[in-house]
Amino acid sequence: MGRTDKKYCNLHCKSAYQYQQAKEQPERFYNKVDNQLKLNRKILKGYNKGGKVTVRAALLKEKGFDANFFTHYWKNQKSNVYLFIYEYGFLKIKENNIEKYVLVIWQDYMEKHIP
Repeated sequence: MGRTDKKYCNLHCKSAYQYQQAKEQPERFYNKVDNQLKLNRKILKGYNKGGKVTVRAALLKEKGFDANFFTHYWKNQKSNVYLFIYEYGFLKIKENNIEKYVLVIWQDYMEKHIP
């Protein structure tokens, strides 16, 4: 029924075909970056309930955290550079030979100290 040159039997068939085609395409770079930023933010938000927390790096990495993906940075007066994923930041430190991250939340006073 319908046009003689139609390609799909109905909208469901068309949608299923296009979905399968999209799955077979390699993930675009933008999507990889965006997905990793979203995952990083979710992980930092989950572990930073108090505003400032120290967490073992291995624990975050185990959840899929990748410190190479961040949106901006902030340098404090001691020259420590905090990397941020939107409003959640982290600083890599080493305590007793164990890699850790100090997790923070963006504060208004940080606006004044952007390098």
